Amino acid sequence: MPYIAAIDQGTTSTRCMIFDHTGGIVASDQHEHAQIYPQPGWVEHRPEEIWERTQQVVRGALAHGGLKARDIAAVGITNQRETTVVWERATGRPITNAVVWQDTRTDQICHELARTGGQDRFRAQTGLPLATYFAGPKLVWILEHIPGARTAAAAGDLLFGTVDTFLTWWLTGGPQGGVHVTDVTNASRTMLMDLATLDWDADILAAMGIPAQMLPQIRSSSEVYGHAVGDLAGVPVAGILGDQQAALVGQTCYAPGEVKNTYGTGCFMLLNTGTQIVASQHGLITTLGYKLGTQPAVYALEGSIAIAGALVQWLRDNLGIIKSASEIETLANEVADNGGIYIVPAFSGLFAPYWRSDARGVIVGLTRYVTKAHLARAVLEATAYQTREVLDAMRADAGMAFSSLKVDGGMVFNQTLMQFQADILGVPVVRPTVAETTALGAAYAAGLAVGYWPSSAALRANWGVDQTWTPQLDATTRTRLYQGWKKAVTRTFDWE
Repeated sequence: MPYIAAIDQGTTSTRCMIFDHTGGIVASDQHEHAQIYPQPGWVEHRPEEIWERTQQVVRGALAHGGLKARDIAAVGITNQRETTVVWERATGRPITNAVVWQDTRTDQICHELARTGGQDRFRAQTGLPLATYFAGPKLVWILEHIPGARTAAAAGDLLFGTVDTFLTWWLTGGPQGGVHVTDVTNASRTMLMDLATLDWDADILAAMGIPAQMLPQIRSSSEVYGHAVGDLAGVPVAGILGDQQAALVGQTCYAPGEVKNTYGTGCFMLLNTGTQIVASQHGLITTLGYKLGTQPAVYALEGSIAIAGALVQWLRDNLGIIKSASEIETLANEVADNGGIYIVPAFSGLFAPYWRSDARGVIVGLTRYVTKAHLARAVLEATAYQTREVLDAMRADAGMAFSSLKVDGGMVFNQTLMQFQADILGVPVVRPTVAETTALGAAYAAGLAVGYWPSSAALRANWGVDQTWTPQLDATTRTRLYQGWKKAVTRTFDWE
């Protein structure tokens, strides 16, 4: 029986996972890559290292499964979104490090663009506020600050892409015929694509001074873009989805009103709004959910949280309070509550629902009573509180109550966090049997394109419940804790 491969290129690591018809994991391999912080607010990756890691994990997954390229029916790609790469068309050499989605160096560019039309200048076309999060301003920064970049781009010598585009180009041959494409979900995160036409917006390109010839072709999320060379030689590259949209597909949220939340480096909640473009009135962004082949595009509302699992990494790497991420739960459970403290991780400003680039992180409520165990507990709780803020915004925008929240990602194996998440939301939290739904969604997109699965409806049969956490906190305590969080958030404003 052939299998489907998925390359999951995330913020801190790259994985290759191989799935069977049931959505079960046959084999996988994973390796981290370096996080580069040249100065406060800047975050970079080496694109060459990401491509090296991608080849490494593909070889590793095939080896772990005892498989060859001929055993793979198709490969899908899912990726950290908004992270921006510019490379030479002739050689594939990046002209600078990738500017990561968390990076805030484009703050001044966004302010300059907002002088005409304000922060929502391009929101009607793109669904996005002017913010450092998105790829378009990052590309502007590269063109303005890397010597010779603007001239080379105008001459057609440079290519731009988010990570999916960079990997697809290399997978399909690189300088020797690699295809230069992206899908609608990733294109929707650049602030350069019109949500209605699903094409690059000429007026926005002109406003930002971006040459159209360096942009990839926008395609659906599920079709054959080309065929791989190298370790996957001959395998169709047939699915591309931004990581959060891939999780939406992997969680089989195919009906309007279905919602999922992914807990990774950041935290991202998506609500399927069907074929309707819904403008948010409560701090969310309007984005593409997915587009399967020739079917109509499906849209979503998204609540984006910049720092979730990254806060645990900060506790480990910057403060040295824990030696591994898994230790945080044990440490947090040494105390019954947060000891009155809140940690608001506005390391790169606040995303949804505030969109405050001037915010910076705070720890509030400190007394001599507080220990490192209270810090650990407050770190976990910060993710749950931020998720509550986003779910409240979704309830307001969608005009509906949610009976449960589907969750996935690395942090959903933390029992303490998931229980507190249910407690602070007041609704059950549900983890599926395959919690790595980001890679699964990319596999689904690729498999649908080559007929490995007959339809998206058939994929629902693969989804099953692994564990459910039900609220155990009384309403009075829930309200008091959440009010404390909201007060703490206000202390982050107007720092920069």
